[in-house]
Amino acid sequence: QGERERLSSAEYQQPGKASCVSVNWTLGDSQLEVVNTATGQRRDSGTPSRLCKRALFTRWNRLYRKSGIHVSGSVERQLMYCEAKMAARSYQTVKQQWFRSLQEMGLGTWVKKPPEQEQFLLSD
Repeated sequence: QGERERLSSAEYQQPGKASCVSVNWTLGDSQLEVVNTATGQRRDSGTPSRLCKRALFTRWNRLYRKSGIHVSGSVERQLMYCEAKMAARSYQTVKQQWFRSLQEMGLGTWVKKPPEQEQFLLSD
């Protein structure tokens, strides 16, 4: 059986239990990425997912450097992940709207991760 058949088979997921995998693919990828949701690691190699914060921040940082746009005080130093997110005003506006919508719809409050998870620099 191929990966696709196993992901959709009835014995792969127990009824009433959340899946322990996440599957992602984007245009240009040669294959699906299957990630263990408990660890964030790829099931085939044990390496971090291409969607992990560090990988996405690396891609953002490449675009940021090419753009020539700089966050105040960031020219002489590297931004931490949390600083880059806070500087993204459109992102912050939409995020706050999302949080309000969740509450207004009676769906509860967004669970925030510990701030330490967003306090990292990229190694060059």
